[in-house]
Amino acid sequence: MTTEPPPGPGQQPPDDDPFKKHPPPGGPGAPGSGSPYDTPGGPYGAGGGGPYDTPGGGPYGGTPGPTDPLAGMPPLADSGRRTLARIIDMLLVGIVVWLLTWPFGVSEYNVDGDEINVGNSFGQSVIAAVLYIGYDTFMTVRSGQTLGKKWLGMRVANLDNGANPAVQNALIRAAVLWLPFAFCCACVWTAISGGWSFFDRPYKQGLHDKAAKTVVVSTR
Repeated sequence: MTTEPPPGPGQQPPDDDPFKKHPPPGGPGAPGSGSPYDTPGGPYGAGGGGPYDTPGGGPYGGTPGPTDPLAGMPPLADSGRRTLARIIDMLLVGIVVWLLTWPFGVSEYNVDGDEINVGNSFGQSVIAAVLYIGYDTFMTVRSGQTLGKKWLGMRVANLDNGANPAVQNALIRAAVLWLPFAFCCACVWTAISGGWSFFDRPYKQGLHDKAAKTVVVSTR
């Protein structure tokens, strides 16, 4: 009967970060693990054939391998709930934008006779962009959750390891989502970027998720 050798002196202790994905006990294929990836060859059958089995076949290139990035993560969040969470965040930040700009007469639609005050409109757009991006970035780095996502039971996670996005990734994600919203396309761009998750397979990513290499997973 053999036993596992003790950890070497240079070996690191196990990572207990609750936000990182962890494989089910016993690893893939263990009896009773209940994972859709427990069957031989993963979800693509005994012959392998997963989308990442070819060289550079990871979701964004790099080292080949048959392991699905979602193995060990919670299930992906429903796109409908994601949309509702985004509407909640839009309303919350929109109220703050209105409260900050109303005393100064800054309005997105300020018409004086035959003239439209473009300066005021642009000023409100700048304030909106800063607040939306700052709010989204801070909350995503802090906990992976904006208030809308927290209330509806979901969070943003890195596709490669399930951890909360770093500042750079969270900033990219927020900028792709909110800059067009604030300056030109408003709800149209939000619908396109966020609505992409309804059709994207297999990760249900919006365009902002693809830019930041993130997914949104359920916490319930």
